[in-house]
Amino acid sequence: MFIRKLKEGWNSCMKFFDSKTKKYFDENSSAELFKNALSTDFFSHFRSDEYTVFPGFCDVHVHFRQPGFSYKETIFSGSMSAAAGGYTDVCTMPNLSPVPDSVEHLAEQLDIIGRDAQIGVHPYGAITVGELGKELSDMEGMAKDVIAFSDDGRGVQDTAMMKEAMQRAKALGKMIVAHCEVNELLRGGYIHDGEYARLHSHKGICSESEYKQIERDLKLADETGCAYHVCHISTKESVSLIRDAKASGVNVTCETGPHYLILSDRDLRESGSFKMNPPLRDISDKEALLEGVCDGTIDMIATDHAPHSADEKSRGLAKSAFGIVGLETALPLMYTYLYKMGGISADRLMELMVYSPRQRFGLPLGADFSIWRLDEEYKIDPEKFLSMGRATPFADTSVFGRCVLTVRNGKKVFELK
Repeated sequence: MFIRKLKEGWNSCMKFFDSKTKKYFDENSSAELFKNALSTDFFSHFRSDEYTVFPGFCDVHVHFRQPGFSYKETIFSGSMSAAAGGYTDVCTMPNLSPVPDSVEHLAEQLDIIGRDAQIGVHPYGAITVGELGKELSDMEGMAKDVIAFSDDGRGVQDTAMMKEAMQRAKALGKMIVAHCEVNELLRGGYIHDGEYARLHSHKGICSESEYKQIERDLKLADETGCAYHVCHISTKESVSLIRDAKASGVNVTCETGPHYLILSDRDLRESGSFKMNPPLRDISDKEALLEGVCDGTIDMIATDHAPHSADEKSRGLAKSAFGIVGLETALPLMYTYLYKMGGISADRLMELMVYSPRQRFGLPLGADFSIWRLDEEYKIDPEKFLSMGRATPFADTSVFGRCVLTVRNGKKVFELK
């Protein structure tokens, strides 16, 4: 009786955004899965013409800053921000203090996650000690407690060291997740080396600094057989290299962020809210990224949610810290600017934000979902974020889609007040 009413509730009270999600919930509507998530009374709060159900989103690239930088963000505030954006699982990058490069250092972060996380928070272990690129971390000791290995924020410069890291990761059944950047090509840059930089006398970051290291790593991944994932790709060359590598059988996936798909360096302003690494690129790069999203070269959307204090983001393009926040705006932006404008289908959007990242990173979808008012239009107001970070290039941007409820493992983790 409970199961029958539960299915009637799903089918009569709310819409499913995509066909795969409806199929998932239809096939998994068991008392064991949902009895702690919802009661039949719950459905009376929602009308079918107003609310839409999404599966729990998964972001494999966030910065929650704790331990070490809790003035920017905490595990609690970051996970609440994620829940407010419909996310039920995230993977946290290791540029912390201490860096999780050993069992002892990782334990400090795991303790905080166990105490404060409101959703699934899965930490990365560092590839190198201190993310300094001089010696490999205790990968074997950390393997059972980390989602993968990354030195995000820095590229591993030494080729032999990266090859050894891939060999060890493969032996452990873990993935290498790479921030790709050739240090000697950065030359003090902080925005894209394009027209805006030249017109406004800014130092530029060339596209080669990203794609040359991707090119190197793809060869290493091919040689070692390591599962390899590329963070936040931003250039047309990166898309082309990864497309070719996939065609040749390399075990590679990649991500990009909403900002790289919606903005280019033509949209830059003299504000720290437009500064991130990699930077907003040329419009031709944006077009190549969109093509990569459509043809499957790009596997998933990741926000690279990277909060900083107001002071750190108030120093203009040249002197502000790199990074913007994105967990609470990702679905509204993707829904408004890619789905509603006809760029991608509902099924493809959910592949990018739910199913592909979960499959690649081994994070199953349980009784995880969010409920949205998709027809609600509003302007993004950073002061209403649950994140401690406020820097976003999308402030005052009009979007559709308001998250009203998020449930993880049958437990309500966010409700719009």
